[in-house]
Amino acid sequence: MKRDLLVFAALLGALLLAPVVIYPVFLIKVLCFALFASAFNLLIGYVGLLSFGHAMFFGFAAYVSAYLIKTLAFTPELALLAATAVAAAMGLVVGLIAIRRQGIYFAMVTLALAQMVFFLCVQAPFTGGEDGIQGVPRRAAFGLVDLRSDLALYYFVLAVFVLGFLIIYRTIHSPFGQVLKAIRENEARAISLGYRVDQYKLLAFVISAALAGLAGATKALVFPASLTDVQWQMSGEVVLMTLVGGIGTVLGPTVGAAVIVTMQNYLKGFGEWVLIIQGLIFVATVLLFRRGVVGEIEALLGGANGKKASPPGH
Repeated sequence: MKRDLLVFAALLGALLLAPVVIYPVFLIKVLCFALFASAFNLLIGYVGLLSFGHAMFFGFAAYVSAYLIKTLAFTPELALLAATAVAAAMGLVVGLIAIRRQGIYFAMVTLALAQMVFFLCVQAPFTGGEDGIQGVPRRAAFGLVDLRSDLALYYFVLAVFVLGFLIIYRTIHSPFGQVLKAIRENEARAISLGYRVDQYKLLAFVISAALAGLAGATKALVFPASLTDVQWQMSGEVVLMTLVGGIGTVLGPTVGAAVIVTMQNYLKGFGEWVLIIQGLIFVATVLLFRRGVVGEIEALLGGANGKKASPPGH
C-alpha cells in the first residue's frame, strides 16, 4: 500500500506538470478514460464480474451532464453530481437484474441492457439523435474557476480524477474491498462464511457505475455527448484499456487508458487500420503479457523481492 501511494504521488506530480509539454485537452481525454477504466476495473478486477455494458453509464451520464449545462444552465459541479447520481441509479436497476447471474450470462445481460439504453438515446429528443449534444458552454465551476481556459479546465478534471481514484483506492483497501476479493477468489466459501454475497456485488456494481458515469459526465465538459459514448464498442474499449494496463492492479487501468487514447489520437491518420492495430495489441497482451503492463512490472518487482505473483483470480 505504501508503494502504491508513493507511485501515485509521483504520478500526480507528473500530471500537475504535464500541461507544460502536452496539450491539455488531450490530457483531459486521457484522464476521463482513465477514471472510466478504473471504475470498470473495480468490478472485473476485484469482484470478478465482466460487464459488457459499462458504456451505458459512461455515455448516458455524458448526455445528462451536457443537457443540464447547455439547456438548464447548471453549473459544472452540479451537473457532474446529478449525472453521477443518475448513473448510480441506473447501476442499481441494472445490478438488481444482472447480479444474480454469473460469467457469460452476467456479461450478456449487461450487454442487452446497454443496447436498450443505446436505442433510448437514439430516440430520446433530449439527446439530439445522431448529432448528439454539441457546443456545451464552459461555465464557471463553483462560481470561481473559469473553465473557458483549457488549463483551468484541465486542473478541474484532474481534481475530479483524483477524487474518483481515491474513492476506488479506499474501496479496494477497506474491509469491504477484502470481502470483494474473497468473493472473486471463492464465492462459495464467502457464502459459507456468512457474507451476503449478492449485496456486496450489487454495492460494488453501483459504485463502479457511478464512477463510470462521473467519467462520462466530465468528458462532456469538453467533448460532445454522442452515440459513440453509449455504443457497445465503447464497452469493448474499456475492456481493452483494462487488459492492456493490468486487471486487478491499482494503476493498470490508468496506464492502459493512456496507451489506447494515445494510439487513437496519434494513429487516427491510418483510419480504420487503428482498430486492427488495437486488435493486434489486444492479442499480444493476452498471449504475452497476461497481467498487463503494470501487472507484469508488479510481478517482476514481486519476484525480485522473493514473492510469488500471479494474475488476479489465479
